[in-house]
Amino acid sequence: MNVLVIAAHPDDEVLGCGGTMARLAAEGAQVFILILAEGLTSRPDFDPGRDAHLLRLHQQRARRAGALVGAREVNLTRFPDNRMDTVPLLEVTQTIEREIARVQPEIVFTQHGGDLNLDHAVTFRAALTATRPLAGCPVKKVYAYEVGSSTEWSFQQFEPRFHPQVFFDIAAHLETKVAAMQVYESEMRAFPHPRSPEAIRANARRWGSVAGAAAAEAFCCVREIR
Repeated sequence: MNVLVIAAHPDDEVLGCGGTMARLAAEGAQVFILILAEGLTSRPDFDPGRDAHLLRLHQQRARRAGALVGAREVNLTRFPDNRMDTVPLLEVTQTIEREIARVQPEIVFTQHGGDLNLDHAVTFRAALTATRPLAGCPVKKVYAYEVGSSTEWSFQQFEPRFHPQVFFDIAAHLETKVAAMQVYESEMRAFPHPRSPEAIRANARRWGSVAGAAAAEAFCCVREIR
């Protein structure tokens, strides 16, 4: 089984489904990650001439994090960070379509469309367009994941709202998720920030309690063909 995880930024993929990727890879799935935007460059202190090495380091960290969760491949494209609304949606969609044609995934995980971060919403819309159920489309399941410090910080004010119906038990892989996230040193924060190790563990245990597991990741089922 091939699985494609689509993320707007480096670290979204780990926050959203790092434990699920580790579990699926351990079960024999081929996991591929597509990260669309470059990350970092929207920050006010980022200087393209001075800080190009930081962007390269960020990309290296994405590949290391992917390796930790068992991904076969991490493909990084270079859409502008936190400015994906300036790019034609067709261009983003076609980028995803090419990856789907290459990878042939049965399952696609992508950002949630109601997130506070606009790049996440663009990614969600493009992913849904790219996975539309045309004849010959390999994708049978599309799930949207949450990202701490974006999904919950929309405070359910944007549509669609995050109402998960699918849960993956990640009790055996929670610490792998935390370790993969810690690779992204520049993205980690101190508790009680949602991107702290304590909050990541607490969120997984909270969803686990909802689903009857010690730890879980939660997803909205966009569509599923059985």
